[in-house]
Amino acid sequence: MYNANKPDAFELPSTGMLLKSTGIAVVVASALLVTVVLPAEYGVDPTRIGSLLGLTEMGRIKMQLAAEAEAEEAGLALAASAPAAVTTTAHVTPADTAAAPSGQRTDETVITLAPDQGAEIKLVMEEGARVDFTWTSSGGAVNFDTHADRPGTPYHGYGKGSEQRVEGELVAAFTGSHGWFWRNRTGEPVTITLRTEGAYSEVKRVV
Repeated sequence: MYNANKPDAFELPSTGMLLKSTGIAVVVASALLVTVVLPAEYGVDPTRIGSLLGLTEMGRIKMQLAAEAEAEEAGLALAASAPAAVTTTAHVTPADTAAAPSGQRTDETVITLAPDQGAEIKLVMEEGARVDFTWTSSGGAVNFDTHADRPGTPYHGYGKGSEQRVEGELVAAFTGSHGWFWRNRTGEPVTITLRTEGAYSEVKRVV
């Protein structure tokens, strides 16, 4: 069939033009890689443009979170393979129910963590319930992550950091499990003592 719209040979791009376009595309892609992708994804900023755009800090945070996640997975695998009687001890002292207000309880939970070991304690709470808490580490600052979960919501963060002692009030954002994860990076065994007082039905050791 005759194609009336068939272009003439002189209208087609030459090999030189195609090579030039390809070269420009490569240069643009390389520039974007160095100035945007590397800073935003990996925190690497050879041109300093990423810092000016605020991308480098974002990339560094991503890398820190990824490294911490890998460390958490490795630590959990180590904890799972180690004999619990050797690496971790924990006890919970229940409330004096005669002295506590209705629906309230008081507990003290003590956990001993070996170097690089992690542990998680959760309180079962109803939405809007409040708990006053204090936790302390016997051997210096430890990494902590205060968070919650429920079916359909695997993680809801309240705060994280590295401290030796934290005191405050935990208000349940929803009905579920709310509490703390600690990781001992001090290089020495530490004992964490958690004291809780408020409206919750259970204290459970998750990890």
